[in-house]
Amino acid sequence: MDKEIDLQNYSIRTDLLIDAVENFENATIKVNERQEGDIVINETEVLKDNDIKKKGKYITISFNDVTDHNNFLKVQNVFSSEIKKIITSLNLKQDYKTLVVGLGNRNSTPDSLGDKVCDNIIVTRHLFDLKEASSNYGNVAVFTPNVMGNTGIEAEEIIKGIIKMIDVDLLVVVDALASSNIERVNKTIQITDTGISPGSGVGNYRKEISKDALGIPVIAIGVPTVVDATTIVTDTINLLIQKIAYLKNDDPKEKLKPRDKVDFLKEKRTSLNDEEKSNLLGLVGNLSMEDLKSLINEVLTPIGYNMMVTPKEIDFVIEKIALLISKGINNVMHNLER
Repeated sequence: MDKEIDLQNYSIRTDLLIDAVENFENATIKVNERQEGDIVINETEVLKDNDIKKKGKYITISFNDVTDHNNFLKVQNVFSSEIKKIITSLNLKQDYKTLVVGLGNRNSTPDSLGDKVCDNIIVTRHLFDLKEASSNYGNVAVFTPNVMGNTGIEAEEIIKGIIKMIDVDLLVVVDALASSNIERVNKTIQITDTGISPGSGVGNYRKEISKDALGIPVIAIGVPTVVDATTIVTDTINLLIQKIAYLKNDDPKEKLKPRDKVDFLKEKRTSLNDEEKSNLLGLVGNLSMEDLKSLINEVLTPIGYNMMVTPKEIDFVIEKIALLISKGINNVMHNLER
């Protein structure tokens, strides 16, 4: 018996606006992209709510590496600058009080970003209560609510309770994200004033943490640390096509290079035409990348094989990125020297 599958139940999973921006109509977004060295800053404003992302500002910082000390400092400076800009746009009072919340699960490395960021935030609220805080420091409190599976309580409910108990003007939420582009894993920071829906990128939707839900401005900071199997398979097929296109390059100089030593993504290459793609991959070769991803998603998701995957070096990288984000937040909240 034939059975139709509703692919809306198996949508491609991503928390990043930049992954989904091609699905927007041009009239609904404003995009400004600039580059500082090898760091790309994409500023996108969604002008009206839609099925993909909420209305608001989204800043995406893309970089190659933060494990090198110099690269770390460059990305940190850019991140600090962008955080300061988005906070300034909120027009908060001069002595605003901030609550930094780290979402996620400390016991799961790819999901531990929020916890690890909070470990390095300079907490000062208690000093302000005691009238012992230096004038250079902002009023900052920190909380890590853990995941609902461990507490039985929605993070949004816990945060709402804290906000009722203490005077907070700004909420900064940090969480690990999912991406639908393998190149962005651990190499992208997204900042937005629209808040966040924890777990949405992995199909585990929780209550939204936003200004609409909590009544105060919310800045969400996230880094994609996982991709699903659909993304890996689709990107691998796309890379295969690019590799074959590079190998058929007629440039004699290119033929002199050892093929197994060359990063073909950075080299000049021709493209494959539709016939060549069909010869290489059959019917699949004629599909657009979007249709190919939907097809693979339809195959893997219903049978439970669309697993979430993280790079093997995640333990080391997550420590570096968490430290970078915490330093950036400290710089802005406490007017520290960079």
